[in-house]
Amino acid sequence: MSRIPSAFAAEEERRVLSIRPVLAPVHRKYGSHPHQVYDLWPAEDPDAPVVMLLHGGYWRYDRMHLTPFAAHLAQHGLTTILPGFRRSGGAGGYPATFDDIALAVDTITDGRPFVLAGHCSGGHLALWAGARALLPEDSPWYTTRLPSAVLGLAPLTDLQATIRDDLSDGAGLQLLGGADQVEARLPLVDPLTILREKGSTGVRTVVLHGEVDEEVPLGQFSDYAAVHHDAELVTLPGIGHYTLIEPGSKASVAVIDTLKRLSSPQP
Repeated sequence: MSRIPSAFAAEEERRVLSIRPVLAPVHRKYGSHPHQVYDLWPAEDPDAPVVMLLHGGYWRYDRMHLTPFAAHLAQHGLTTILPGFRRSGGAGGYPATFDDIALAVDTITDGRPFVLAGHCSGGHLALWAGARALLPEDSPWYTTRLPSAVLGLAPLTDLQATIRDDLSDGAGLQLLGGADQVEARLPLVDPLTILREKGSTGVRTVVLHGEVDEEVPLGQFSDYAAVHHDAELVTLPGIGHYTLIEPGSKASVAVIDTLKRLSSPQP
């Protein structure tokens, strides 16, 4: 799909993605592959809630654009983990990207409760990870040890629609390995398809997006909420796609408040 952004959207994208990356105080490995690493920003309180943050970029780009926001979350009392993973166009795509997300989610926090959050395609991966208990039990990604909550920030929720709309020049097909692989692989890695018959992951889930997001079609958010019956859909008026991960923005306040709420025990 050819996307001609408005002046508002183009300026937002330029402003947020041009923020200088922030080096993490802690850098570690969670596996043997060079991309199986993560950055850690500990909050001042050692008992602070833990957030694992998955970056966007249509499964192709690295995590550096999200480092300022990760550091910002830590400054606001959330110990923040930002993992790297194998990506489309290089060592990743199906199945390696999903292998890495599963390994990161299963091992990095060493059993400590955490909220799994992701922006755009990282939101897709977060929603997928929260639905792994719905996969066939013989799947290598099946598990019943899930994040305590999931927050999708303007997430891609529907890979079939992503492919149909040709978002980011074929990113969905690239992730799945080509058109001939879609039918077989979609039921294993697409949040909306996985949920269609089940209706819930059993994990507290919030989808938060801007009202004027021009990057991800708004139907991706509402369609997911219609299938995941107990997910919460939050729409921020006047907010676009990238402001959600802009440190200090009005949208970032809503993100932090939501993460803290999801980190608290459910009443």
